[in-house]
Amino acid sequence: MKLTSLSIILVMIVGSVSAQRIDISTDKTDLILKVGDNGRLYQTYLGEKLLNRAELDDFSWQVHGGSDGSISARGWEVYAGSGAEDYFEPALAVTHDGGNLTTILKYAGHKQVPTSYGSETEITLRDELFPVEVKLFYEAYDKENIIKTWSVICNNGKKPVDIWRYASAMLYFDREAYFLTEFASDWAKEVQMQTQRLQYGKKIVDTKLGSRAAMHVQPFFELGMNKPASETGGEVLMGTLGWTGNFQFTFEVDNIGNLRVIPSINPYASTWELNAGETFKTPDFIFTLSQNGAGEGSRNFHDWARRYQIKDGMGDRMTLLNNWENTYFDFDQELLAQLMDEARDLGVDMFLLDDGWFGNKYPRKDDRAGLGDWSATKSKLPGGIPALVKAAEEAGVKFGIWIEPEMVNPKSELFEKHPDWAYTLPNRDTYYYRNQLVLDLNRPEVQDHVFNVVDTILANNPDVAYFKWDCNSPITNVFSHYLKEKQQQLYIGHVRGLYKVLERIKEKYPDVPMMLCSGGGARCDYEALKYFTEFWCSDNTDPVERLFIQWGFSQFFPVKAMSAHVTDWNKNAPIKFRTDVASMAKLGFDMGLKNLSAVELRYVQEAIKNWNRLKPVILDGEQYRLVSPYEYNHTATNYVSADKQHAVLFAFDIYPRFAEKVHKVKLQGLDPLRQYRIVEINRMPRINEKGEVVVYSSAEPDKNDTSRWAQDGKVYSGDYLMKVGLDAFTTSQLHSRVVELIAQ
Repeated sequence: MKLTSLSIILVMIVGSVSAQRIDISTDKTDLILKVGDNGRLYQTYLGEKLLNRAELDDFSWQVHGGSDGSISARGWEVYAGSGAEDYFEPALAVTHDGGNLTTILKYAGHKQVPTSYGSETEITLRDELFPVEVKLFYEAYDKENIIKTWSVICNNGKKPVDIWRYASAMLYFDREAYFLTEFASDWAKEVQMQTQRLQYGKKIVDTKLGSRAAMHVQPFFELGMNKPASETGGEVLMGTLGWTGNFQFTFEVDNIGNLRVIPSINPYASTWELNAGETFKTPDFIFTLSQNGAGEGSRNFHDWARRYQIKDGMGDRMTLLNNWENTYFDFDQELLAQLMDEARDLGVDMFLLDDGWFGNKYPRKDDRAGLGDWSATKSKLPGGIPALVKAAEEAGVKFGIWIEPEMVNPKSELFEKHPDWAYTLPNRDTYYYRNQLVLDLNRPEVQDHVFNVVDTILANNPDVAYFKWDCNSPITNVFSHYLKEKQQQLYIGHVRGLYKVLERIKEKYPDVPMMLCSGGGARCDYEALKYFTEFWCSDNTDPVERLFIQWGFSQFFPVKAMSAHVTDWNKNAPIKFRTDVASMAKLGFDMGLKNLSAVELRYVQEAIKNWNRLKPVILDGEQYRLVSPYEYNHTATNYVSADKQHAVLFAFDIYPRFAEKVHKVKLQGLDPLRQYRIVEINRMPRINEKGEVVVYSSAEPDKNDTSRWAQDGKVYSGDYLMKVGLDAFTTSQLHSRVVELIAQ
């Protein structure tokens, strides 16, 4: 990094050890560290920003004593090692040369520089007896109130050491109670939120699936201090790990009620041999500490992610029509050309070809064959990808394509040529998950193969505009023929191999958008999203289920990164309800137009126009979750533009009970002093007396329209809308209402 003169002045290389205090701060949060008299580094404060941090200089780093007057624990050590006097979970565990298991890290120095977004801090810790050094890094984002932290473990010795615990960070809290909200999962029911109180001992949230790692639990959590996390009130820690593999969150309440939070790669079967002179970088742990509930914490994450983390986070997003739910594997070149015409008639930007387009010796007729052989099936697609790109161009839409390059079917030419490229056991029967195997990304030749899948398609078809990158299998048959005697490095090496591939693709094709998919939402971390513009939330597109799924994912991810498609799942839900749910995120469709009536088709076309017009508000505005589907038979969310001039409200009646009382929806984020005109949009068209499909006009509403919402067209102050609210809910089942608010 190039330092300005001001930066150089503010870089601090430490002299007197015990006097050092290190302040890591955003506009709203202080994380304050201090060197103790024993030379170790301790956390003295993590909480709401202090007016005078110097008042903490007399704060003891030691934990309160036990009933017998003894010190019950060593203290809130920032990166505690194993094997010494600490009784609880360490951040670092090393087997040194000679077998010693004890690591005690002491402060050796730090430097801190200002950045365009806040500050960067680097702290060096060393063991005085063994040549192990740890560097702790913190990036503080002032306005977004986000802190990103990671560690780098260095072996400065002449012989290898084994590290078998390697946390990204360690945070401490002293509160009356702690309530953990975790996000349990499975295929088609991702991010099911559930909350429990943490008691003495350890609560561990982890995964051991290797790839498709987040199938059963997502890599993020919320921690309510003193009470369960709520949307608008209370202190909430929200954290997530940027790692597309096995992760582990450890929450440990000690004997006097303090809590330590340890985010990490899962150390399960993953002892890492760190050779002389080598370093080991942990994943980023990204967190925010909100004093005003999870809603504010979510907006912190959304703003930060769009600006700094997601690929093309400030750019545009395309609507699309996917063929999967419409055709599955049963299509040919002629049918796809017809569907591209449907995409044009629908009014979307792109046609996305899904699974089933590749393989010749073993054509991809179902999920049992073809994975690994990435050439177009000649019997289906005689013109190959070039003909499809041309057909899309003629239809006036862009062309995107599905790939699953990390996987292989045993029934494929790739597996016949390179059976050792897949994870298989040398001495046991092979287990097949979804009739496929995971390719060994530890192996450089496999990395080249995966990169070449994308590179070959784009080199031969530079107008391919989009990739949907899938990953349908966890790692099974856990054995690498490449690593041989170093099997314990398989899981970590696999993820690092994936990142090497993605980095090559991003470097060569920086502007090609890609969707991150993993049998639904089993890949959803911020490290992967450096390379992907969006992710697929779930294969479950039932709009009722999606209300819960999108509610959960929006806790940490902006809707700009969340792909949502309108399909025929749950045909009991009107097309309006299905489309309105998908319009709350990155809108797409996965259905045939033949399934729509003339009125429904016209409705969808108008809804797409409205979504495109309102993208700056929905995708880049502030999101406010108003009414939770977990607590009520209704749900509502509104989005507000940064200048407070424009807002959109989505309100849904799910399954209200008979004659159920409905409450007004109080909006959030508006300017209380401004006046807003209320306009209901996305209304179903009507058939006039001539039998023509007519769209309701918002500009000049029909005064004789008896179906018109009573508050449509009225003007209210932002103050009224936030304190009194709108009658947006009804007692009808599967009913939706979309309201545009325009400052006057």
